[in-house]
Amino acid sequence: MRSTRLVATSLAMTFSLLASSSNIAAEAKKPVALFNGKDLAGWTIFIPHKDKLQPTNTDPKSVFKVEDAVIHVSGEEFGAITTEKSYANYRLKLEVKWGDKKWPPRDQKKTQRDSGVLVHCVGPDKLWTKSIECQIQERDFGDFYLVGGTTIEVDGKLVKDRGVRTYDAEKPHGEWNVVEVLCEGDSITNIINGKVVNAGKKASESKGRILLQSEGAEVFFRNVELTPLGSD
Repeated sequence: MRSTRLVATSLAMTFSLLASSSNIAAEAKKPVALFNGKDLAGWTIFIPHKDKLQPTNTDPKSVFKVEDAVIHVSGEEFGAITTEKSYANYRLKLEVKWGDKKWPPRDQKKTQRDSGVLVHCVGPDKLWTKSIECQIQERDFGDFYLVGGTTIEVDGKLVKDRGVRTYDAEKPHGEWNVVEVLCEGDSITNIINGKVVNAGKKASESKGRILLQSEGAEVFFRNVELTPLGSD
């Protein structure tokens, strides 16, 4: 009888531990807000000002500002905000839409509005930090851009510069687009408004910071969140 009770107790403890581990795993995979909706806490600013005496981590023109739980990027100066932390194995999800303003030298009527989401940023901040970009550009949402010498393999071919998306899923100007970048090991998948538009593997970088660009066009970001896929 005692032996039976010991076995039952042992099984109960095992199930309890398994349930606890399961809860911890579930907790670890909940979405994490990278943008708190109030300020740019957790992000660093990099703007290479024309005035070289102006520190690159300052933003006197408010190129990046928070308004009504939205990151408003004026586009007036080229630059970026980058997460302070590095990440690997995750699903990044955010919403983005275009404003109306464009700035020289990209203010011509036919010039496409441009921005980008750069993942696996490594090394020193610069324009642009070594990374792999999910292109955010009018009519080109989801292209791969390989920045600073990075590479990725798409359809069995090594890409060193630009990997064009297979499908145009961008919504009309002024509407919010849902952009997801799925990073699993050395694989990256770009998903625009629920459509897989690009997928690559054997990326030369598989971990790093996340960057949002200011590149001559007014653009808005909101609901920036990251869901971990594993222990990293």
